[in-house]
Amino acid sequence: MHTVLSPCAELEMLPPLIVAECLDRGIGLIAITDHNSSANIAAVQEAARNTSLTVLPGMEIQTREEVHVLCLFDTLEQIRTWQQIVDRALPNLINRSDYFGDQLIVDANGDFLNREDRLLIVSTALTIEQVWEKVNALGGLAIPAHVDRTANGLISILGMVPETIPFIALEISRHIKPALAPQLIPALQGYPLVQGGDVHRLDDLLGVNQFTLESIRIDELKKAIRGEGKRKLRILSSTL
Repeated sequence: MHTVLSPCAELEMLPPLIVAECLDRGIGLIAITDHNSSANIAAVQEAARNTSLTVLPGMEIQTREEVHVLCLFDTLEQIRTWQQIVDRALPNLINRSDYFGDQLIVDANGDFLNREDRLLIVSTALTIEQVWEKVNALGGLAIPAHVDRTANGLISILGMVPETIPFIALEISRHIKPALAPQLIPALQGYPLVQGGDVHRLDDLLGVNQFTLESIRIDELKKAIRGEGKRKLRILSSTL
């Protein structure tokens, strides 16, 4: 579900190619979670129109502590409001395309529309607690990303999962087996886990999170993570 169409990603990560690859792999739900940006979400949603693929709006925000947090929403209106909050929290730095690469914005066909000149690959001024509070206030879902990773992972940076923040789930990377994760990282014990692909190339798509839902909405995802009623979340085995 954690799919990244980064403004500096490889050219293969274009809306029609993402949609086609997901359909080929039998993936029915993804979230576009660019780094501090939501500019390419509508294009992927348009590319997926009239297909079996649902595309949730999202973002991978980098907090003041340099922790990555996935922020998922139901609507473009919500993510646009969230983007305004993030924009105010970003430092006023200009992207160096010769060093970081172009931050491209494309349409549903993958054709160039614009460049984002503001540097996105930086920390915002929002703390991890502020991110959780503001995302939830907007009706969204905040999940710390790839918590097992050294770079921008919650455990590596903070050394723990803050008890003051009631996260309902944590995301582990593709590089650790879900069954072993709580044994290898005791801080994960007691938390439901999702496994993210952190997808920067089409080959990175995993599709291992299986949700049983009544409808595809954030509140249903939360209920599935909690195991409420007949709603369920399980991680399918992968070849990784």
